Amino acid sequence: MLEVAAPEQLPVDQARAGQPAAWEALFRRYQLPLYVYVFELVRDEQAGLDIVQETFIAAVRHVRSLREDAKFGSWLFGIAHQKVIQRWRKRQEILFDEIPESPDEFEAAPDDLLIRREQETEFMNRLEQLPPAQRSVLLLHFVEDFPLEEISRITETPLGTVKSRLHYAKKSLRKLLEEAK
Repeated sequence: MLEVAAPEQLPVDQARAGQPAAWEALFRRYQLPLYVYVFELVRDEQAGLDIVQETFIAAVRHVRSLREDAKFGSWLFGIAHQKVIQRWRKRQEILFDEIPESPDEFEAAPDDLLIRREQETEFMNRLEQLPPAQRSVLLLHFVEDFPLEEISRITETPLGTVKSRLHYAKKSLRKLLEEAK
């Protein structure tokens, strides 16, 4: 889940002024949530890392265009979203790998771990069947915990379209999960 920092805690002004320490702080703050979001869309570790790097390079180049410092997170996710779309357009196909291990899995009993792993794999297989636009909205809302208005800005999509995509994504995902039973 994405933890939202208070605007005064984000050194966006210092980053805009070109201070490396500010960019380092912003990178530390956003690199993991950004990577998780990108990875869930492209399902390729190296591509995810590349897109995160490209996102920060673009952010450094264009930070002066950011009007509201408090919106840095959604602005950054918006850049990443556009980079993912560019990649999809270039590749025309997405490679889906196994779900990466999460740190909390080491605490589970082996039987529970196996069952949970199978459930996660099944869920991700169903999620992968959704159109990329619906999958993106689901991930931004439920995994990254962005409000719908922020998702609208990130994806550069009208709020009504975001709501519609979320509605149909949940409906389609529910149907896919029921069919799998």
